[in-house]
Amino acid sequence: MIRPFFSEACVRIAVLLLAAGPGLRAQPADTPVSSYLPVNGEEPAAKLLLRLAREKPARMQSHRAYLAERYDLVDGPAAGGTMSRGKPLQGGVRARLAPGVTWEMLAALTPAEIRARDIFPAGFRPLPHPHHAEGGMLFPAFVIDELQRQEQRDLARVDLDFDLPDHFLPEFPPAIFLTTRPDLGDVSQGRVVTLDNYFALFNGILNPKQLEGLRLLLTPFPQQQFNSTDDRRSDRPSRGVACLDCHTNGHTNAATHLAGDARPQAFRHRVDTPTLRGVNIQRLFGSQRALKSVEDFTEFEQRGAYFDGDTVIAVKKGANVLERGSQVHAMAEMQALFDFPPAPKLGVTGRLDPAIATAAELRGQALFAGKAQCATCHAPPYYTDNSMHNLHTARFFAPRPERGAITTADGPIKTFPLRGLKDSPPYLHDGRLLTLADTVEFFNLILGTRLTADEKADLEAFLRVL
Repeated sequence: MIRPFFSEACVRIAVLLLAAGPGLRAQPADTPVSSYLPVNGEEPAAKLLLRLAREKPARMQSHRAYLAERYDLVDGPAAGGTMSRGKPLQGGVRARLAPGVTWEMLAALTPAEIRARDIFPAGFRPLPHPHHAEGGMLFPAFVIDELQRQEQRDLARVDLDFDLPDHFLPEFPPAIFLTTRPDLGDVSQGRVVTLDNYFALFNGILNPKQLEGLRLLLTPFPQQQFNSTDDRRSDRPSRGVACLDCHTNGHTNAATHLAGDARPQAFRHRVDTPTLRGVNIQRLFGSQRALKSVEDFTEFEQRGAYFDGDTVIAVKKGANVLERGSQVHAMAEMQALFDFPPAPKLGVTGRLDPAIATAAELRGQALFAGKAQCATCHAPPYYTDNSMHNLHTARFFAPRPERGAITTADGPIKTFPLRGLKDSPPYLHDGRLLTLADTVEFFNLILGTRLTADEKADLEAFLRVL
């Protein structure tokens, strides 16, 4: 039986980490732990924002040094691998190994041996937020720049910058494929869809209800860090954040956040924005929440997740309560139109056409269905089982405080569809796996499949064509 690796000491560490709670100066260690965020800050807005801005350079320098310890962050494109609109895929395993350890040596050990020797790769442990005690939505610079250009709306934070280098992120802007009009191919016209241009781009393609759903998905509403209150994290009072600020063009731009589910703060998990492509075939929503419909998830995001899971603070910040029968329904219908990118080498069953697939891709498909055990959860044609699975990653490492987080068990994780996988780096629910090669190596270790170097290369070749 696999037992959880929690302890009273671990929880005490988390309590201490909470002492510097969101937006406040450090509190005494005996401050009571609460499920609620503080409603009234201790500093005037001008003083708070100035302090956070002064702390930002040192904080980001420290976090980037931490990332460099976990990963090889060099810009190294994979040979011949690109996303749908041509951005190069990054190649190679980027998670760093402990000195003297090789991947082959690691795969030969049991989880207990890896844990006892403390040699589980740091890049395979949960990835903390750049400031975990603070958390909140954080956008790549290219997203901030484009929305500033189009809408004069600023999603820059005074306290933090996005942490992962651009070359590990999805292409921007991403293509848009519609389930209702596959004949059109990419309908994005190479543009980021916003309130400024959505009508011109989609009038005559969508019906009126879908156009209204798209308008709402592009409408900014108050959010924990971007609002008009004195404890915001934007320089000026903000109109807020829109759904498609993270899910650019119905896909993802890798914006990050902390899931609102858990308390205390140190146990909240970083979340990487998932793509909205393929919503129509999914039955579970949220990487770990298992909400049962896209309508439920849309409503949940606006009522709670936008405000770090605290409905009390939402009242102060400006919660947007959507009307279920019209607004939520229209938004959900629009989300269900975002399709996977074309996969020319896959047949109608979702498997490779042997007449056009390469030998490496065919070998990779056989591994996917067999030795590598991928198809146990990721079944064709969409490469998901619409279920949740617990990888029990804590078998491999002891829980520890790590930059304001407690890196410990992940718990159940939704089986995301793998169709169009190449367009959605980084990988896993928190973005800890930077490349497809990292993903193959991670699951080789987690599942104990002991793939050879050639088999790993073949499996990656197959994943690129899904």
